Amino acid sequence: MTEERTHKTIEDAEKEGKYIRKVRSFVKREGRLTNGQAKALEQFWDVMGLSHSEGLIDPNKLFENNNPVVLEIGFGMGKSLVEMAKNAPDLNFIGIEVHRPGVGACISLAQEEGVKNLKVYEHDAIEILADCIPDGSLTTVQLFFPDPWHKKKHHKRRIVQPEFVETIRQKLKIGGVFHMATDWENYAECMLEDMNNSEGYTNLSETKDYVPRPESRPLTKFENRGQRLGHGVWDIQFKRVD
Repeated sequence: MTEERTHKTIEDAEKEGKYIRKVRSFVKREGRLTNGQAKALEQFWDVMGLSHSEGLIDPNKLFENNNPVVLEIGFGMGKSLVEMAKNAPDLNFIGIEVHRPGVGACISLAQEEGVKNLKVYEHDAIEILADCIPDGSLTTVQLFFPDPWHKKKHHKRRIVQPEFVETIRQKLKIGGVFHMATDWENYAECMLEDMNNSEGYTNLSETKDYVPRPESRPLTKFENRGQRLGHGVWDIQFKRVD
């Protein structure tokens, strides 16, 4: 019998310091930190970093103001997020990313650009939403180019599912917006279907499907290249009304 099987539950194992593999809402691709990323994490984590273990946040205390809060899930290397925060100093931004080099790159760039209205988590977004983000506290939730899990048998791994959509609704203020973008048409169709089937939202699209890319979402190099090759990108925006 393996050591794992001697414990009745994962919780029992963890109490005794045993590591038990869990299913997560992401695939963590660690990669190696560059010297700059490692230095940024070491020097500026206390300024920009947020920890899951700290529990529920108070955004007004965290940013020392009552400006609207934008949450981005999965910011990659952080270039677009930093650009958005720099361009909107009257908003507060919180980013969540599991990829440590991306977190380091984001912090490094934010410091270079003098961005003060951005905090970041290095953790699973599902757990951060559940344990750290107060209900009704967000003006916008951004989910740009999440893993499409393009094979049909893997669609169940996509982050946008009915339960996730309801969680986002709870975290948004009334009038707050859930903004998604993807370059996979099938995923866009599935996102749209899940949103249309969810209560408490209204589609901001005049055609009841997709919206033009808002000026606030920077055009990435990846997206620029895709457009030159004729690839589509679909933006979806739904507002919480209840």
